Amino acid sequence: MAAPKFHTLGGLQIPRGMVWVDEFAWNAVEKSLGYSVTGAALIDAAVRLAGQPITLQGEVEAGWIKRGALKALKALNEANAVGEHALVLADGRTFTVQFAPGVAVEGKPLARPELPAEDYPYIATVRLITVTPSEQ
Repeated sequence: MAAPKFHTLGGLQIPRGMVWVDEFAWNAVEKSLGYSVTGAALIDAAVRLAGQPITLQGEVEAGWIKRGALKALKALNEANAVGEHALVLADGRTFTVQFAPGVAVEGKPLARPELPAEDYPYIATVRLITVTPSEQ
């Protein structure tokens, strides 16, 4: 069986060429180091249950998204900014996510069209965060 051609977010298709660029830039265990008044090291550690960033990003060479799909993602974010959405990556991993704080969806056209059609390719970044423990 062939791998799906898309990731899906809340039912919207995202090209699988948009790669999860920060997959390994997050630790599930948070640690802090401090010192007692005697100079002893005090290390606190806790397991993070959620909040992992998932940034899907296209490049000039790959992962282009159509203008219409980019507009639909922006609309999904703006209509329900704190809502939870199902993200299914093309490899089958699933996550429950929200759009990340700040600019969650951005894109620029591949070239400089005056009047881009809905199917015109864009280079985009979609920033999400997990809101429940990972279902990997």
